[in-house]
Amino acid sequence: MVARVALTLMLIATIVAIGCASGGTGGTPEPNDGGDTNGTGVVNPTWIDAQVEGNVASIPTGEVDSGKMLHFRVTDQGTSMAFMAYRLDGERYVRANICPPCRSEGFSLAGDILDCNNCHTKFEASTGEGISGACKDYPKAEVAYAIVGDKVTMDINALVNAYRDTEKAGLP
Repeated sequence: MVARVALTLMLIATIVAIGCASGGTGGTPEPNDGGDTNGTGVVNPTWIDAQVEGNVASIPTGEVDSGKMLHFRVTDQGTSMAFMAYRLDGERYVRANICPPCRSEGFSLAGDILDCNNCHTKFEASTGEGISGACKDYPKAEVAYAIVGDKVTMDINALVNAYRDTEKAGLP
């Protein structure tokens, strides 16, 4: 009987661990229109495809400037990395889109706050620095970009460096 209870508890713990490792139900939100759809002032993410040519990734400037919270992926040497782009107070921002402790790849923009869609840790949208929550020690590193024509262009190495900086606690 004791063995059966222990086995049941181990099975439950394994199921919970697998759910947490996959980011739970809120880790990567489903695509939507990226706007404030419910009148709360929260801009939910919209996943888009980045164009990658050589060592440069790009996304449409118009999409960033539209008020959407854009999420996109770039793969380098077999590693898929998530990023976010948004406009705040007339400035464009591109940042790594990961919350390492809770394994989320999803943030919403609530005013000037980045809100992790999984653990709800809050970050300053203008600096990427943590404000509150369990994962606040993992600031969202900014990616340098250039505007070329109608595209926001980013060097793959800059994207990789920002992603790696965000995987580590503290500012680089």
